[in-house]
Amino acid sequence: MLGDYIEGNFGNRADYGSPITAMADFERHEPTIPEPIEGGPDGGRRKFRTIWISDVHLGTRGCNAAMLIDFLDNVDSETLYLVGDIIDGWRLKKKFYWPAAHNDIVWRIMKRAKRGTRVVYIPGNHDEMFRQFTGMNFGGVEIRRAAFHDTADGRRLMVLHGDEFDTIMLAHRWLAFAGDAAYHLLMSLNNWVNSWRRWFGRPYWSLSKMAKHKVKNAVEFISHYEEVVARAAGERGVDGVVCGHIHTAEHRLFEHNGKSIEYWNDGDWVEGCNALVEHADGRMEILHWPDEVARRNGAQVTDTASLAKAA
Repeated sequence: MLGDYIEGNFGNRADYGSPITAMADFERHEPTIPEPIEGGPDGGRRKFRTIWISDVHLGTRGCNAAMLIDFLDNVDSETLYLVGDIIDGWRLKKKFYWPAAHNDIVWRIMKRAKRGTRVVYIPGNHDEMFRQFTGMNFGGVEIRRAAFHDTADGRRLMVLHGDEFDTIMLAHRWLAFAGDAAYHLLMSLNNWVNSWRRWFGRPYWSLSKMAKHKVKNAVEFISHYEEVVARAAGERGVDGVVCGHIHTAEHRLFEHNGKSIEYWNDGDWVEGCNALVEHADGRMEILHWPDEVARRNGAQVTDTASLAKAA
């Protein structure tokens, strides 16, 4: 039923593949970019109790697939939350775009579920077509409208995409679509800028993130959104909330009825390339993966130089 829905709405292009063929065929076909063998020369994956990622936007040119594949190949967790906008149905309906690297991401998620990781998928507004399958388990991936997560140190967190609290989405859906078109135009420019930076050996840089921090209205919208989401979490009696939607990784504390409420946003994999993780003791941290890659590459350069000096 889920496969029929996807193929009926997006088509099943044999030359590009599709979300459903990626899910159905991951056991029979190895990914285009091979998955590293755990415990190899790199010492294996970093272990976390929980990982949250959102706003991947598979099916768009803006998706930073290479960076996300690198992330998935270097981390592991007991639970993985996919906090919405994993697949961009809005763009796929306009123009089908599904390169091999996007299949590789789906393959890795499905493989992770098969290895025993609990995978919870909470669809957002761009992949809202999956919300009708809430409560189903597809290939080991649980589809939920929202979820509650208990941390190792006893906090209870509400997990949801967050578009429910976006006033533009609720009151002016047409404006949201117009904003989406403008955003993808900005992402095309961002891709060009970072291609130029890679050519000159410079690290990844987010044009959109810079623009958000410079534009007063964007800053005000984000601040108001964070307050509304945190208040909703407080009204539900939990200790905090994890969401996505606005592509801005953040951790803030808000007061509600004399109680401190944690607000966490896990960012995105279009521009910021962030993930939220929970360590074994319950401590939570936002990872900015381009920085992690830069540190890793820097360490490799240092090791190579040390070996050369020793020789």
